[in-house]
Amino acid sequence: MSARPRIRRRRRTKIIATLGPASSSPEVLNRLFQAGADVFRLNFSHGTHEDHAARFAMIRELEARTGRPIGILADVQGPKLRVGAFGGGRVHLQTGQPFRLDLNATPGNAQRVMLPHPEIIEAAAIGTTLLLDDGKLRLRVTRKRPDALETEVVVGGPLSDRKGVNVPDVVLPIPALTAKDRADLAFALDHGVNYIGLSFVQRPEDVAEARQLADGRAWIMTKMEKPQALDNLDEIVRLSDCVMVARGDLGVELPPEEVPLAQKRIVRAARALGRPVVVATQMLESMISAPAPTRAEASDVATAVFDGADAVMLSAETAAGQYPFEAVNIMDRILARVEQDQGWRAMIDASRAEPEASAADAIAAAARQVGHTIGAAAIVAFTASGATALRVARERPDSPIIGFTPHEVTARRLAVVWGVHAVVAPDAHSLAEAVARAARAAQVEGFAAAGQEIVVAAGVPFGHSGSTNTLRVAVVGRRDAAEA
Repeated sequence: MSARPRIRRRRRTKIIATLGPASSSPEVLNRLFQAGADVFRLNFSHGTHEDHAARFAMIRELEARTGRPIGILADVQGPKLRVGAFGGGRVHLQTGQPFRLDLNATPGNAQRVMLPHPEIIEAAAIGTTLLLDDGKLRLRVTRKRPDALETEVVVGGPLSDRKGVNVPDVVLPIPALTAKDRADLAFALDHGVNYIGLSFVQRPEDVAEARQLADGRAWIMTKMEKPQALDNLDEIVRLSDCVMVARGDLGVELPPEEVPLAQKRIVRAARALGRPVVVATQMLESMISAPAPTRAEASDVATAVFDGADAVMLSAETAAGQYPFEAVNIMDRILARVEQDQGWRAMIDASRAEPEASAADAIAAAARQVGHTIGAAAIVAFTASGATALRVARERPDSPIIGFTPHEVTARRLAVVWGVHAVVAPDAHSLAEAVARAARAAQVEGFAAAGQEIVVAAGVPFGHSGSTNTLRVAVVGRRDAAEA
């Protein structure tokens, strides 16, 4: 195994950092990675393909220089529903007044404005709620016509050109992927992206369409941001490779008191099905302009760790904020500190899902139990596709997990998975060779010293995905191993 820099995170929960104007130089990128970023997010709602191509190149150069696999998330925009323009650029709607949304392209005024989405007009009904400008204004449909919705302003306020529209009550007949998204997705896949962030998911069919387009070239990270998606939660999670609790739009369309409960429900569902789950949006929002977070923000991050999230995400904090390095650094410190707490381990153990009735899941559960009993320095999971490492991570073991894979793409995907430190190395040809490599990797990567025990989970014969069927205990620095 070739020598590599010893970069090891002292925590299980991973960090995703969004790149943008504040973090698009090699120097800042390197500082973010050294501070703790495991995955970098490219937000395709902003920037050109040329901008994103330059960031792709910088990330891969950093990866080559550090010798550590780095995941890249391409977050596609999804359909953006907006009102049209106003004659003066801005109006003020009074609570209780009537207001019409129609298909007329004439600039709007305080009585009406264009809604260039006939799908919304068709799907709405009397009593349907429409939220404008991230929920700052609220309308209720009082009358429906083929080309317009007559509404009453329930909550008024200023409204300017092309502000967003949310329709929390209705499943809209709009696909999750627009023509722009398809072009962005093709671009990202051609550049070797590791995860596709899928926005505006309402139905399982939305995820199935994205999976077909990705064709196995990237994991689909479904963003849970629509109340309608919660109605099909288990099926959507099952179809996804990983899941994001996207609290931005979710917080617009759900009452505030419902968002924490939805977050916990999504995290539980993802953990039960063994899908990595990310908690995102406004985690350290004040750090866009301040060098330290609020106490409430620190507590919010800690809650995601106690829930057992695989990763937490920074958005504007690192993309456009004044303190991107400080945001990642304090996030890293909060995660590490929470994971040192005895109450955290008790909550993680209490919320662990039962293994499925398969040999692979039985081996993963046994690896956790054996590792706990003997105080193993690490669990080494030999994994071609990533499935074995995912199964072991689902068990949330005490021991760190080394994901040993012959495929660089698998190692990059595992960057988002709880507790997994991925290592790229050629496949073993025998169990004895695998155990020897595992022991050497645990030592070289800084997880174990000579004389410490490790647990090895693998599939025999090697080179066949989905055949996890073997568990070994090995002593680092010794040739013998005892079968568990």
